[in-house]
Order: sequence, then C-alpha cells, then structure tokens
Amino acid sequence: MGRLDLTPEEEKELLSFIERYYHDLRVEIANTDDREFRRSLKHKEAVIRGILDRMKVMNV
Repeated sequence: MGRLDLTPEEEKELLSFIERYYHDLRVEIANTDDREFRRSLKHKEAVIRGILDRMKVMNV
C-alpha cells in the first residue's frame, strides 16, 4: 500500500478518530458473548493498537 501524506491538522484529527474507534471497539469486545466474533474483534484491536503506537512514536 502507498504512503499517505497528511497535514499536521489532518494527522491530529485522524489520531483522534482512531482513538475514539479503539475505545468503542474495546467496549464492544467487553459486551460481546459470541466467542468467534470476540476473537475477530480482538484481532482488530491488536491492529488498531499497533497503528496508534506507531502514530504516537511519530509525535502525531
């Protein structure tokens, strides 16, 4: 996949959006009874957590 160049304002907004999504995802995981669905949500959580960690290292 290619690289996406963003302005500082766009980076901040994207980080804020991803953080909100991550929070909502964790709530959904906690409220999910179906094991297979929970497993897929936990995979998404790990992917999103990795993205957040990398963005924060870049001082976004």
